[in-house]
Amino acid sequence: MIAGSLRLRLLVLSAAVLVVATVAAGFGLTGLFARHLERRIGQELDTHLQQLAGALRIDADGALSLAREPADPRFARVLGGLYWQVRDEATGRDLASRSLWERRLDLPSDTPPAGGVHAHDVAGPGGTELLVHERRIVVPTAGGDHAIRLAVAIDRAELDELQAGFARDLAPALAILAMILLGGFALQVGAGLRPLGPVRAALADIRAGRSRRLEVAVPAEVAPLVAEVNSLLDAQEREMAKARDRAADLAHGMKTPLTALAADVRKLRDRGETEIADAIDDVAESMRRHVERELVRARVRHGRTSTPTAVAESADAVVRVLVRTPEGARVSFDLAGLGDLALPIDPDDLKEVLGNLLDNAARNARGLVRMVCLEEPGRRGFAVEDDGSGLPSGSQSAVAGRGVRLDTAGGAGLGLAIVDDVVTANGGALRLGRSDLGGLRVSVTLPA
Repeated sequence: MIAGSLRLRLLVLSAAVLVVATVAAGFGLTGLFARHLERRIGQELDTHLQQLAGALRIDADGALSLAREPADPRFARVLGGLYWQVRDEATGRDLASRSLWERRLDLPSDTPPAGGVHAHDVAGPGGTELLVHERRIVVPTAGGDHAIRLAVAIDRAELDELQAGFARDLAPALAILAMILLGGFALQVGAGLRPLGPVRAALADIRAGRSRRLEVAVPAEVAPLVAEVNSLLDAQEREMAKARDRAADLAHGMKTPLTALAADVRKLRDRGETEIADAIDDVAESMRRHVERELVRARVRHGRTSTPTAVAESADAVVRVLVRTPEGARVSFDLAGLGDLALPIDPDDLKEVLGNLLDNAARNARGLVRMVCLEEPGRRGFAVEDDGSGLPSGSQSAVAGRGVRLDTAGGAGLGLAIVDDVVTANGGALRLGRSDLGGLRVSVTLPA
């Protein structure tokens, strides 16, 4: 299904890119928040270090004390997650926050330069992981200088919890943003494919015979495709013209031999050899009808015309010719049922259809040939009826069957095959049935 729809393929590709971009953005923003959070927590730890350094006191015996402890209540709560520690490197004496209880921070053995702040990750109480900021200062006293190592630590679980909360808050926002962007992508895909709509409509006009070329304004990216289609149409038109000309030349080339054959048939009849003459005449007539069919197929327009043709006028013109023939002179033609019916078909194509249908009806009618108008949902047309004997029993269903040639349909002759060629080329349908008059009813319908 995806391979058959360009719109769906573009939407699926856009959705895949959007999912990857959203997930990457989520991880990236969460990582940036974690870095920002660690810097912000680091600033708080540095502030606590400054408070410790400002409150540090060393008496004459080298004992350490603080004039005041940092005010954060977590320092006073056992295992509260925030810890401080002061150690005199010269004497080994130290001070620690109540939150450490009897434990001490296991600081690295490195010796940071005086005044600088170092950040470490160390193991904390209860198997926790701590972020430690430490600072080394030198305090001069009467007994000598004391190198003091100040450290403040925070449980990383608090940072992880804040980071997880940020990710939970970020996920719905990113999901909403992704849905909005996917809607935008859908609009973009629709706008990008919209120029193909006029191309499809123009192709439908070509197929229906309303146009012969793609005359439509398209973006520069689609213009080469339109140009190639027009070139293909031009080449096809030239090849069809050549094929029609070759078929016409072949058919016209056979007329002279058939005329000579007809002259020979007359000579045979004059000699009294009527049986042989009739056999040759039947063969010649069959050849003539086949040539006639090929001429029609070479001439017939493929696709509908947008100009309606009055059916009554064309039928009247055909009848005026038929009444001059022996078959047409002995029957009556009733065209009153056509009214003002007009069909979208080329006038020559319509006359070809009417000529064959009315000729067949006149040949098989006892005394009446009638034409009536047909109205169907989305289709219009006409029916030609006669009061003859109709098709032989079973011939109607045989004609309607797939793969059965119309020119084998009993008494209808090759004329129905020619009619079917013309009607099909104009997008119509041909149906055979029994008339209320008792004979054959041939219905022709075209898209309205």
